[in-house]
Amino acid sequence: MERETEDLLRRCAPRVLGALVRRYGHFDTAEDAVQEALLAAAVQWPKDGLPDDPQAWLITVASRRLTDLLRARQARERREETAARWVPVPAGQEPGDTSGDSDDTLILLFLCCHPSLSPASQIALTLRAVGGLTTAEIARAFLVPEATMTRRITRAKRSVKESGLPFRLPAGPERAERLAVVLHVLYLIFNEGYASTSGPSLHRRELSGEAIRLTRLVHRLLPGDGEVAGLLALMLLTDARRPARTGPGGTLIPMAEQDRGRWDAGLIAEGVRLISDALPRGGTGPYQLQAAIAAVHDEAPTAEETDWPQIVCLYELLLRISGNPVVALNHAVAVAMVKGPEAGLTLLGGGLDARLAEDHRLHAVRAHLLEMAGDRTGARECYLEAARRTMSLPQQRYLHDRAARLTAT
Repeated sequence: MERETEDLLRRCAPRVLGALVRRYGHFDTAEDAVQEALLAAAVQWPKDGLPDDPQAWLITVASRRLTDLLRARQARERREETAARWVPVPAGQEPGDTSGDSDDTLILLFLCCHPSLSPASQIALTLRAVGGLTTAEIARAFLVPEATMTRRITRAKRSVKESGLPFRLPAGPERAERLAVVLHVLYLIFNEGYASTSGPSLHRRELSGEAIRLTRLVHRLLPGDGEVAGLLALMLLTDARRPARTGPGGTLIPMAEQDRGRWDAGLIAEGVRLISDALPRGGTGPYQLQAAIAAVHDEAPTAEETDWPQIVCLYELLLRISGNPVVALNHAVAVAMVKGPEAGLTLLGGGLDARLAEDHRLHAVRAHLLEMAGDRTGARECYLEAARRTMSLPQQRYLHDRAARLTAT
């Protein structure tokens, strides 16, 4: 019951926040009110049972709390203009009315990508307000200290509050400007859900599911945008493998060892259709290329039949337009599958982005390639080093298991 309540509150939070910001404005205070409503629900619902409409309950409680907070602020700071800036509730739409939830969430998504914010702050604020990630999770996604991310999010909320930006979807050039940030935010939310950076579970379905839902909303808004279609295709093609990623007890199963019969054929078909329609339209971007790589993996009947030369070519195209160090890391793996592990290790030895130096993925890839090359001692050391650097318990167990196998044999 406690877990179900937590999942429900996570799903409702961005919709409740969107409803409050649309109706009243005051982004930062609205978020405080929503957090208090969520806390009240976490205390009351386990004792009293779920209300008939949990989301409407949260909106009503948060609206009342927001009113109290704004009145207290007005009295304390003697700012009569505060009340004048409230956005009135449209006629016939009471606080419990959830008819515009999808639009509210999408508008909130674009609002967080405010033009006065730096790209990094736009992404961080959206992950916090819409994605529901903790500050620690966002910090790991950006490879920065948690204290740095806390300051960044606080400044971002203050900037949105002071901007007075109306709560509506941007149009024309303004929307195009913010779209790239919106897509990157959704990409990060999905990644945190599909491969959690911390905690006892390998994935958090509520996050990956929310990322897919929001990306579908953006795709419906911009059906002709190739990168939106590419991102949605990438998510679907990746999420299709989720049923086969874990074994008994939640143990991690690498792609090469997964039962491909458990992959979701419906998601694969939808993802392949989306990327097949998007690529011929031109203007190929990084999400389309990543989706194409995912499609090559998903369409291979077995791991041995994977078209690795095609994947290498796609990664080389991706490297030309993206300086992402993780892309370079994945390219090294693909090269190793075509030319042998020594070729991949040479690419790793050539030096990757310094931002990956502390990331467990670099050490895990090096361990895998060393194991392929027959260097069991070196591979074992790298597996253990990777395990020390990840906060994901399933990842730690998997890496320790790989190291133990090398020790045992």
